[in-house]
Amino acid sequence: MIGRISGRAVLLLVLMLAGCSIGDVRRKPPTPSSRAAVTTPSPSAAVAEVRRVRVAVPQRYDPPYVEFVDAEHGYALFANCGEPPPGDDCPARLFATDDGGRSWRELRHPHPAAENHQLYAAPGVLTLRSEPHGWWTSTDGGTSFTHRLDGPPPQWVGAQSRFQLIEGSGQVGEWDGQRLRPLAAQPRVPGLSTVDAGDGLLVVAAGSEDGKPYAAVSFDRGRSWQQTPVPAPDGHVGVLRAVVERDGTAWLVGQRPDRRSFPALWRLRRGWNLVGADGHPPQIQSVAPIGGGLFAVTGPAGAGAVGGGRYTELPWPIGPDRSLSVLTDGTLVAVGGDGGILLGVGWVAERRWTKIILDTS
Repeated sequence: MIGRISGRAVLLLVLMLAGCSIGDVRRKPPTPSSRAAVTTPSPSAAVAEVRRVRVAVPQRYDPPYVEFVDAEHGYALFANCGEPPPGDDCPARLFATDDGGRSWRELRHPHPAAENHQLYAAPGVLTLRSEPHGWWTSTDGGTSFTHRLDGPPPQWVGAQSRFQLIEGSGQVGEWDGQRLRPLAAQPRVPGLSTVDAGDGLLVVAAGSEDGKPYAAVSFDRGRSWQQTPVPAPDGHVGVLRAVVERDGTAWLVGQRPDRRSFPALWRLRRGWNLVGADGHPPQIQSVAPIGGGLFAVTGPAGAGAVGGGRYTELPWPIGPDRSLSVLTDGTLVAVGGDGGILLGVGWVAERRWTKIILDTS
């Protein structure tokens, strides 16, 4: 059955599930029980703080696109006024925060008139795309920008990950400070579609073919590779994603062909082990590793954690339409739903949630 916990019990849950997850787990995913079909959201705790700031932007603008780099630094782009494309009376407006959304300052947008605007942010890099005029990249927090007609800019590519798949060739490349260079040794993975690495020596490459998962691992930063069998899950896998946390904990996430059914999960120990999730909901919106050997899940049933072979509900203020991701400093960010952005600061499942809202004047 699906467990429910109060806020006081979150820390106990973390210790219990993380402890239960230690050891060699070799089991097939359970057949979901009838209780798992319930999609009523679990009771949610209220956000601890709402940071609502009014900025000097006319009310004709749509809500902004907001992207945080870590718990303190983020950017907001106002770029639409109703139906796209934006008209002459709707130039893009760019704002930045360095105090977690408590205050916002306006930055000069390098090309505010365009048919379509995009914002991309990573540690030390802010990239703006103004179609069809090109890309603008800043490495000083938006004080100055360099222009590139064809993209994406090298600074943005390099900020993604040290190891990436090279567009066009599909090979695994390593960022050398200027470009992605193909590794001398390439992993032999059918349907290769993902590669990830943490802060250590481990690199994981994975893919799927005909609904079956495949993976290879490197313990020497990609100089050599070992093909690693991936136990067959219950059902087919559409897209396989490799996730390596900063501490070296490695996962595979097997997205189902319909993209909404509960995914297959594997954790790397001596080999890839299927991760059980007794009582899990049938549908999900997003999944993300949160440390401590736990995976967070959001969806129609609210938020929950997978660990120790089972699914347990979490009292997080995350609605069914919000997607969860992890920032570079470990902060959780939930976007979508009823507007605003949620930041969860803390350890594993014990999080303090803050809602960030920007209002027009």
